[in-house]
Amino acid sequence: MPPRKKVDPARSAAPSTMKELKDTLWKAADKLRGSMDASQYKDVILGLVFLKYVSDAFEERRGQIRDELAADGWDEAQIAPLLDDMDEYTAHAVFWVPPTARWGYLAQHAKGLPAQDGQPHKNIGQLVDEAVDLLIGANPSLKGAMPRIYNRDNVDQRRLGELIDLFNSARFTGQGVSKARDLLGEVYEYFLEKFARAEGKRGGEFFTPPSVVRTLVEVLEPTEGRVYDPACGSGGMFVQAEKFLAAHHQDKTAISIYGEELNERTWRLARMNLAIHGLNGNLGAVWGDTFAIDLHADVQMDYVMSNPPFNIKAWARKEDDPRWRFGVPPATNANFAWIQHIISKLAPGGSAGVVMANGSMSSNSGGEGEIRAQLVEADLVACMVALPTQLFRSTGIPVCVWFFAKDKTAGANGTVDRSGEVLFIDARELGYMVDRAERALADDDIAKIAGTYHAWRGTTSAVAGELTYADVPGFCKTVSLADIKAADYALTPGRYVGAAEAEDDGEPIDEKIQRLTKELFAQFDESARLEAAVREQLGRIHV
Repeated sequence: MPPRKKVDPARSAAPSTMKELKDTLWKAADKLRGSMDASQYKDVILGLVFLKYVSDAFEERRGQIRDELAADGWDEAQIAPLLDDMDEYTAHAVFWVPPTARWGYLAQHAKGLPAQDGQPHKNIGQLVDEAVDLLIGANPSLKGAMPRIYNRDNVDQRRLGELIDLFNSARFTGQGVSKARDLLGEVYEYFLEKFARAEGKRGGEFFTPPSVVRTLVEVLEPTEGRVYDPACGSGGMFVQAEKFLAAHHQDKTAISIYGEELNERTWRLARMNLAIHGLNGNLGAVWGDTFAIDLHADVQMDYVMSNPPFNIKAWARKEDDPRWRFGVPPATNANFAWIQHIISKLAPGGSAGVVMANGSMSSNSGGEGEIRAQLVEADLVACMVALPTQLFRSTGIPVCVWFFAKDKTAGANGTVDRSGEVLFIDARELGYMVDRAERALADDDIAKIAGTYHAWRGTTSAVAGELTYADVPGFCKTVSLADIKAADYALTPGRYVGAAEAEDDGEPIDEKIQRLTKELFAQFDESARLEAAVREQLGRIHV
């Protein structure tokens, strides 16, 4: 076959802008909002978003093949076979979409397919479900990712048809596959966040605020090896790891993704999220309970990043589980079960970041204090970070991050030997209010936390550069295991970092006290004068 001339994908129809996509798709969500709850329409909308994207990408690639061959002088008869050559698509990271799974076909029959040739009428929900089946059949990597829910009784078929019509105005392609994926990825994350807010506490099961995820990733910097999340939700930790690699021009295939998720619908969200971002991940053949069955029992991980559900009272607890090396967690709280499971997964030299409720840093109930003491004495705790309040819209519980390291000696993981020490960071004063109910960490806040940790370990931070570590009163302090033991193994940063130093304004303290005292007495005199004037006026009224 002769080499084909390349055709600029920008010649294709212009893609929707991010604002146009968000406005269009959220308007689409409104179509179903009144007929089903947030968790249901989330699945419906996100499934359609993905179907639209894969179809747009397919049609764009189809047009490129046609233009390239036509530019080489091929006629339609010669071009036609290659237009249906699956390899021409998959080799360019484009999913193969069978004819009746393409968006144009669905849009043409948005009100259903009339009965014909002895076949009964099919509503649009049946056609979309069939499109999902065809797409998965042609692309095995999508197995388990796509929801087959469109012909259920709780889906209003008239509104579903209107959704299909609305989506026609959205376009993901026009700037190449990579840009299209980025556009889809951003839209998908935007929707996950919007749906998480709509669902309240339930939303927290599948969504971790991006600034919290970024903090874990920027501290751990997973550049190669196995990355694991035992309660992976919608896969946000994995996506952020891939973004970190892309931002620093590193190969995303250098990391291998492993995860597990208990909730079926959330597990499917994660599968779709990985597919959207072009990531191959092992999330298990089915959803599952990490405590009951570890789907990756024989795999040791280089990095673990997780935001497991806090303070679970009912969990699959077995007292003889070999993961409980540091003590059996209480039946009424799974926090230290998550922590010990995560530590059990770490390879030599591995590291982990785990979001936990603040109570985990100081609780002594149910043997938790003894487990925490054993973790400290084993020198596994590298850093404790107290985070600001209101980062999680789904819960008012204050949170922290535990960072673990299997090896704190000088070497591959840092030039400074931190054996027998723990870094405490009090970040409670960082962040900004997104609205009245939610706070987020700014880029500078994340860089400050990550930079402090990397300076402490003697590594160069990708976000903060090369820094020299020093204790900062009120913010960070390195503490020996002996001092932690003296504090009864409490790991609350505020206990160790102390108070921030007051700014020196240059005024001698004696002079400042004298000045402030004089000002205070002057205020007392003015208050007395005003009180007398008020009493006089009131007396005149009574007379």
